[in-house]
Amino acid sequence: MLDVTTARRVLDHALAQGADFADLFVERQQRQSLRTLLDQVEDVQSGLEFGIGIRLVYGHQVLYGYTNQTGADVLCDIVGTLAARDRRDPVTTATALDFRQPDDRHPTRVPLSVDTALAEKIDFLRRADQAARAEQAAITRTIGNILQREQQIEVFNSEGLHTRDVRHYCRVALTAVATDGQEQATGSDNIGGLLGWEVHSQRDPAALGAEAARQAGVNLGAKPCPSGRMPVVIGNGFGGVIFHEACGHLLETTAVAKQASVFHDQMGEMIASPVVSAVDDGTIDNAWGSLNIDDEGMPTQRTQLIKDGRLTSFMVDRLGSQQTGFARTGSGRRESYRFAPASRMRNTFIEAGKDDFNDMIASMDRGIYAASMGGGSVQPGTGEFNFAVTEGYYVENGKIQYPVKAATLISTGPAVLKEISMVGPDLDLACGMCGSVSGAIPTTVGQPALKVDDILVGGNA
Repeated sequence: MLDVTTARRVLDHALAQGADFADLFVERQQRQSLRTLLDQVEDVQSGLEFGIGIRLVYGHQVLYGYTNQTGADVLCDIVGTLAARDRRDPVTTATALDFRQPDDRHPTRVPLSVDTALAEKIDFLRRADQAARAEQAAITRTIGNILQREQQIEVFNSEGLHTRDVRHYCRVALTAVATDGQEQATGSDNIGGLLGWEVHSQRDPAALGAEAARQAGVNLGAKPCPSGRMPVVIGNGFGGVIFHEACGHLLETTAVAKQASVFHDQMGEMIASPVVSAVDDGTIDNAWGSLNIDDEGMPTQRTQLIKDGRLTSFMVDRLGSQQTGFARTGSGRRESYRFAPASRMRNTFIEAGKDDFNDMIASMDRGIYAASMGGGSVQPGTGEFNFAVTEGYYVENGKIQYPVKAATLISTGPAVLKEISMVGPDLDLACGMCGSVSGAIPTTVGQPALKVDDILVGGNA
């Protein structure tokens, strides 16, 4: 996408301005989004975007700029403008560029650039809508969404790296709204992956619609949730959003290097219950948060964050490695060329255990089964969180009694890690979007069902 001679000239110019390191991130991205209301198409959008990000590193200081133009003079002018803030005598010279093609772990059959498959996508969402309304008479509305994008990237740096990759993302979601004339409730289901439109084969549209409607129906008939401190069983899949938000961000060197994480000085220490092991893995085949290479051009890898309760690794990008001394983990990520990379999660999950789900429920005299989790808020640095339960049940005398609504889980990441006493074998992963200093990126959350012995539950009973 960018002429190699141009890239070399820009990198040479950056080092001539005294930068210790420089890189170029070239991106071309094609997008298509589709939205339906009931069985009618409400919105279709598509677009193409191109740009180049330029990063100069002076010690621990990062200077960053970007443009949509490819001319060498324009790019060198940007370098000059950035370097004017911290120009120094040159101390290093660029290494000759050596092209390296990464292995493609994530093949795609129906990429957006080959087939937009618009008619098939519309038909899929219409069939999901029909199934949702057939499942529950109380369903009055469905909202369907399909997002597909194809991202081509190319990376050049002053240490001689030249590499490129193509990433294909596709995600399908349906939300169902149920009403009884006085109140309304919602339910949803979604699929996604580092795939083209072939992602739709993961789930029959009828099953997608039926699951969204089932959840909406359960929530419509739910009772107010009791509140107080109690044990909670958190369901698999998207239940992992709590670990992601309340703990995962605290293990990124973006926070660790600034000592803005409570875990910054606890490497090798027990930070969780011994039944907890957690991983950030960028190599899972066609998973939503996987990559062949990160946005700094490093091959991705599997990183063991916690093993049997002990902190074993952070997620480390290039600058984070320089600042903390920990080895890079292929975790440098960004939303687009408009952002400098930072250490970010990929597919982050608590690993499977051996405890039986029924035993978890049976062990509670009074508690909550949070079958499905939603969004919430987290306090950076401490991991204090407040997350909504989108499908929950009251448990009494070791048995699930009835569905509850308006339940929230309130704690801190460090505290909840130590309160996990049982972990099931039913590991599942779920798609999400994660926002942080380098923008919004696709990430996967996940966990098996697990029991937290003590957590504050907010409710309105």
